[in-house]
Amino acid sequence: MGKHDHHEHQGDSLADAARSNLEKSGEKWTDTRAAIFDTLAGFSRPASAYDIAELVSAARGKRVAPNSVYRILDLFVANNLAMRVESANAYLANSHPGCEHDCIFLVCDRCGEATHVDDDSLSQQVRKVATAEGFKSIRPVIEVRGICQKCN
Repeated sequence: MGKHDHHEHQGDSLADAARSNLEKSGEKWTDTRAAIFDTLAGFSRPASAYDIAELVSAARGKRVAPNSVYRILDLFVANNLAMRVESANAYLANSHPGCEHDCIFLVCDRCGEATHVDDDSLSQQVRKVATAEGFKSIRPVIEVRGICQKCN
C-alpha cells in the first residue's frame, strides 16, 4: 500500500472537515469543541491540554478546565480529528480528518516539533508482527526521537 495522496485541509476548511467527520460519528459539534479544535489547529507543534485550556480560557474570558479539554481531545483522537504524540502527552490536529492512518511521528528533541508521516507499509508490518503475537485491536503509535533538519 505505502504512501498515497490525500487532501490536506487548513483554516475554515479543516474545521469544516473536522465538524463533518465528528457529526458523521453521531457526536455533536458544540461551541466548546469548536473552540478547542480551532485552538489546537492553530498550533504548529504538539500542544498540551494545558496550553489549549489557557488559550481557550483567555479567549472566552472564563476558565476552561484542562480535564474538560483532555476529554474533548480524547474524543477527537477517537474520531480521527487529532493525533496524540504519546511521549510528549500532546496533540496535533489531523489535517486530513477523513483519512485514517496510524500515528508515525518524527519528534525533535530540541524544538519539540512533531512531523506526522504516513507510511501504511510500515504500519501494516507492525500490525502483522503484533497479530502474530496474539494482539487484538491493534493501533500502532510509532515515535522516532532525534533532531529535525531545521535544528540540525
